[in-house]
Amino acid sequence: MTSDLLAPLDLAFWNMESTEHPMHLGALGVFTAHSPTAGAHAADLLAARAAAVPGLRMRIRDVWPLGFPGAFGGAAREPAPDFDPLAHVTLHAPTADFQAEAGRLMQRPLERERPPWEAHVLPGEDGVSFAVLFKFHHALADGLRALTLAAAILDPMDVPARRPRPLEPPRGLLPDVRRLPGLVRGALSDVGRALDIGASVARSTLDVRTSAALTARSTGTRRTAGVVVDIDDVHRVRKAVGGTVNDVLIAVVAGALRRWLDERGDGSEGVAPRALIPVSRRRPRTAHPQGNRLSGYLMRLPVADPDPLGRLATVRTAMDRNKDAGPNRGAGAVALLADHVPALGHRLGGPFVGQAARLWFDILVTSVPLPGIGLKLGGNPVTEVFPFAPLARGQSLAVAISTYRGRVHYGLVADAEAVPDLDRLALAVTEEVQTLITACDP
Repeated sequence: MTSDLLAPLDLAFWNMESTEHPMHLGALGVFTAHSPTAGAHAADLLAARAAAVPGLRMRIRDVWPLGFPGAFGGAAREPAPDFDPLAHVTLHAPTADFQAEAGRLMQRPLERERPPWEAHVLPGEDGVSFAVLFKFHHALADGLRALTLAAAILDPMDVPARRPRPLEPPRGLLPDVRRLPGLVRGALSDVGRALDIGASVARSTLDVRTSAALTARSTGTRRTAGVVVDIDDVHRVRKAVGGTVNDVLIAVVAGALRRWLDERGDGSEGVAPRALIPVSRRRPRTAHPQGNRLSGYLMRLPVADPDPLGRLATVRTAMDRNKDAGPNRGAGAVALLADHVPALGHRLGGPFVGQAARLWFDILVTSVPLPGIGLKLGGNPVTEVFPFAPLARGQSLAVAISTYRGRVHYGLVADAEAVPDLDRLALAVTEEVQTLITACDP
């Protein structure tokens, strides 16, 4: 396995991290245990299987110009010569609260000197369940890549074989001269798009209508919570009013925030926080198959609207507008600007980019794909999967959503001191789904 230069966005994630604001993804899988020792057996399995997964052996190291010409200030993934899977898999004492333990573990940064991932096995005190918290640095993997790495150390899955794709003819080291005019036009178009995105970002920071509860002073602490919603209830709402499943799931977040702000006394009147909705731009067989290829949509959540169906209609309109414009334009596409910054610029400017996130958006609402087939570890089936997103500096809450075997899982990550009542917000998510169902009933 050879070294792999970090893509620009990966490098940005690597450099904007701080001790108080780690940039790792998380996923908490809850398993039904077939025996009281299932958790310990699961930890042994994870460590044994991790040794055979090449992607889990990769550490991130600074590079020198001689190794990667033009990459001064950059970093690369490279095989760790002293990789020890036992240093990445930890078996903890039994617990009665998986989410409480997950929050404590999510606030701890990954060690940057070794492959940046961890698996924490949490046996349940009841003896009939256990959980595994996976942590992957965003520079090592995006949501889809993290899922692939995690699946590689779970039980093998029976998936249909992919149809072989025809091989592409080999390309020369130099571009075809007939393509040069198009390449030049593409470069100029990229510059123009970058300027357009930058101007959109600047405009988005002028009209701030959010709540102090979402932009409180960061403390570096973490709390997590999980919510499970029946996908049939979501489809029931979607079929009644139109739009997409994603529109309904985002509208649920807006309604839950409204309930939560009103109940804690902050008030939702006039509040319209800016939500960043990441959009994957991953293509198969790219130059950076492990790298992040992300853009995003930026929209204002209609928290102030008292009508649940009105909130959903506003979300649907905003998402349709974003889709019409495409993921390569507008303030939500700011991640694309990483491609226009040299490696040294990412190294020097990373801390400032992390601090500026609160000026760009107020809350992250992201969707993480999961396979439709059942996941198992040591024969113990997964019953719930809660994804967790990184929490940017100056922000109090991030929401990640996954659908697994007929149920939607909301994973909430919050600054523990800024949002001590995260469980109340989680309950508000469930209540909002019921409110939408009631509003749709004839």
